[in-house]
Amino acid sequence: MKAVICPDFAPVDALTSGDFPAPQAGPGELVINVAAAGVNYPDVLIVQGKYQTKPALPFVPGSEAAGHVAAVGEGVQGFAAGDRVAAFTGSGSFAEQVRVPATQAWPVPGAVDLHVAAGISITYGTSYHALKDRGQLKPGETLLVLGAGGGVGLTAVELGKLMGARVIAAASSAEKLALAKQQGADELIDYAREDLRERVKALTGGQGVDVVYDPVGGPMNLTAIKSLAWGGRLLVIGFAGGEIPSIPANLLLLKSASAVGVLWGNTVRADPAGQGANMRQLLDWLAQGKLRPVIDRRFAMPDIVAALHHLEARKVKGKVLLTIAPEA
Repeated sequence: MKAVICPDFAPVDALTSGDFPAPQAGPGELVINVAAAGVNYPDVLIVQGKYQTKPALPFVPGSEAAGHVAAVGEGVQGFAAGDRVAAFTGSGSFAEQVRVPATQAWPVPGAVDLHVAAGISITYGTSYHALKDRGQLKPGETLLVLGAGGGVGLTAVELGKLMGARVIAAASSAEKLALAKQQGADELIDYAREDLRERVKALTGGQGVDVVYDPVGGPMNLTAIKSLAWGGRLLVIGFAGGEIPSIPANLLLLKSASAVGVLWGNTVRADPAGQGANMRQLLDWLAQGKLRPVIDRRFAMPDIVAALHHLEARKVKGKVLLTIAPEA
């Protein structure tokens, strides 16, 4: 099969495209004919060996996909050849076929474009798990989303609003904030030009926010902690800013606040039933038009290096997709 191949851990320019052995469905697994794959910032790190997981070399990168079931392994129930599915694969998605545990694949309703569904699992899956399961966001609470113009940030804005929260979106440019407003944000903060803490104080009458969604890390993390209300929850999503912050325990103590880690991929493996229910809810909302994913750009498989450089430049607004086959 045709695939993107990572022969060694190296800068993304070392990736090649060529023939790779087609996967076979083992017990409990599916093989999927890939229509499209989501391209995520962790993919940039994985191919360089800078991520917390390192696939055995050589490997096909790509952590999520959507397409049609090609083969069903022994013991798998609820799937048949030809079914439309979205999947969290961990690796292998940048290819014509990918193998995945059946517990990490979910039916895609007929009303949903498979190419759009390819980019749902990691961003929306992470944000829904973060807000619902880890942050226990309640209707009427105030949610502050940092990095609100990026891939996961936009989904947190959209889901927070859908879940009944008042959403404050914070980002580094007017263009990114306009997208956040489009996705439902109630209030906007341009932290490249405004003091984040003072604006949060002004917008909340000095009370602070109930939940902070932080995929950025870096020095802004401390400001976010100081902006929490009594009993607030800081959701640690990632470190797109490059710096892993140190969290002062005394600030959490003084506000009876919590800092909560969110690692969705491992949660899918640890709790497939719970995250499967979350994914089915998300795909149902997508079919109903309650979710409106923002697609930044679409690349063809031979252009994967350009796609990853696009992510490296940190100018992505929404989701980047890799088209493998026409939607059908």
